[in-house]
Amino acid sequence: MEKFKLSVLEKVGFGSGDMAVNVVISSMMLIITFFYTDIFGLKASDLAMLFIVVRLIDAVTDPMMGIITDKFKTRWGRYRPYFLILAVPFGISVFLTFSTPDVAYNLKLVYAYATYILVTLIFTAVTIPYISLIGVLTNDPQQRLSANGYRLFLAKVAAFLVTIIVPQLSASWGEGNMQMGYKISMGLMGLMATVLFLFCFFTTKERLEHQPEKISVWHQAKVLAKNDQWLLLCFACVTGTVGYVIRGSVAAYYAKYYLGGGAGMISDFLATGVTASILAMVASTWITKRFCKIKLFRYSQIGVAILSVLMFFTVGQKDIAWAFVLYFILSFVVDLHAPVFWSAIAEAVDYGKVKNGERASGLSFGGISFCQKFGMGIAGAIVGWLLTYFNYEPNQAQTAFTLTGIALMLSIIPGFFHLLMGLCMFKYKITDAFYNEMLETDALAHEVNEDVILDTGSKSDDSHHDHPAFSK
Repeated sequence: MEKFKLSVLEKVGFGSGDMAVNVVISSMMLIITFFYTDIFGLKASDLAMLFIVVRLIDAVTDPMMGIITDKFKTRWGRYRPYFLILAVPFGISVFLTFSTPDVAYNLKLVYAYATYILVTLIFTAVTIPYISLIGVLTNDPQQRLSANGYRLFLAKVAAFLVTIIVPQLSASWGEGNMQMGYKISMGLMGLMATVLFLFCFFTTKERLEHQPEKISVWHQAKVLAKNDQWLLLCFACVTGTVGYVIRGSVAAYYAKYYLGGGAGMISDFLATGVTASILAMVASTWITKRFCKIKLFRYSQIGVAILSVLMFFTVGQKDIAWAFVLYFILSFVVDLHAPVFWSAIAEAVDYGKVKNGERASGLSFGGISFCQKFGMGIAGAIVGWLLTYFNYEPNQAQTAFTLTGIALMLSIIPGFFHLLMGLCMFKYKITDAFYNEMLETDALAHEVNEDVILDTGSKSDDSHHDHPAFSK
C-alpha cells in the first residue's frame, strides 16, 4: 500500500487551521470565564447555565456536521471547502463574542448567550471538517503524527498570542476601558484566524477517498458503540478536557488573587503555561520517534496528577517564583499526550472499519469534537459552581476560604481528571506496530477474498472479528 508523505509547507498549512481554531479554543479554555466575570460583568452562577445550554446545542450540531461532511463532496474535496466558506464568519463571531454592550444586566446576559452560541455553531462547522482532514491527507501513521506535531505547535502559538497579547493589548489599547480593549484585541485575533483558515485551504490537498457508509445515523452510532478503542478516546477526551479547562480557566484568578498580581502577572502566568505547552509539542514529537506513544500518553497524565498535588501543598501566596516553576512543569507534562491523541482518532476509525466492517468516520470525528466541547462545558459549569461555592466576588480582596478554593481549582481538582484520563488509556492498544500489522493483515485478507470471488464466484464470509490483529 502506497503511503503519502507530506511536505513541510503542507504540514504548516495543516497546522495553520488548528492555529485558527485555537483562537476560539484558547479563549474558551483560558480567558472566557475571567472575561465574563471580571470584564463583561456576569455573575459566576449564571456562567454555569450558559456553558451547559451551549453544550446541549452541541449534542445536536456536532454529529449533524459530521454527517454533512460525509454526504457532500466538492471539487476541492470533502473537508477543505468549509475553511474557505466560513473563514470570514468565524472571525466576525469571535469579535462579537468579546464585545460588551452597554445595556442592562439581563440584556447583557441575552447578548452573551446569543454570541456564545453563534461562535460555537461556526466553530463546529469548521472544526469537524478540520479534525477529519488528517485522515485524507496521508495514510502514514508517522506522517500523521508529524503533521499533528506541527498542528499542535501552531495551536499553542495561537494560545500564546491569546494569553499574552490580548491582556496586554486590552490594557494599552483600551486606555483604562478593559471592555473596549478586549473587543479590539480579540477582533484582531479573529482577523488572524480568518487569514489562517484561508492559508490552510490553499496549502493542503485531500489525497485519500474514504467512501462513507450508506447507513443511518442510528446505525452509525451502533457501529461506533462497538468500537472499544474509539470509546476509550471519547472518555479520555472528556476527562482530559475537563481537567485542562478547569486549570486554564482559573489560572488568571490564581495569578490575580492568590499570587496578588496585576494584569502583567496574569499575562506572564498564562504565557508561562502556554510556552511550556509549545515546548511539549516539540518534545512529544521527538519522544514518540523513540518510545511508545501510548505509554507516553498514559504516564504523562498520571504525572500530572502527582505534580498537581505537589503544587497545592508546596506553593504559598508568597512563593511566586516557585508557583511559576511548578506551573511551567505541570503545563509541559499535561500536553505531552496531545499529538498522540489527535493522531489516534483516525487510527481508531480505521480500527473500527477493520473490526466491524463498516466505517462511520463523519460521526466518529463529530463525536470526538462533541466530547471535547462537552468537556469544556462541564468544566465551565464546574468552575462557575465552584467560584460561587467558594464565595468569589470579582475585583475585590478574597477571603482565605476563596483563595484556598482557587488553589484547589488550579491543582488537585483538575489533576484528578487527568489521573482518570491516564488510567483509562491502559485499555488502549493501537500502537504503531499494532496499526501497521492491522492494515497489512487486512489488505492480505482482501486479496485472499478477491481470489475466492474469482475462483468460486462468491464472496467469503470471513468475520472481521477473526482478524489476527484483534486476537492480541
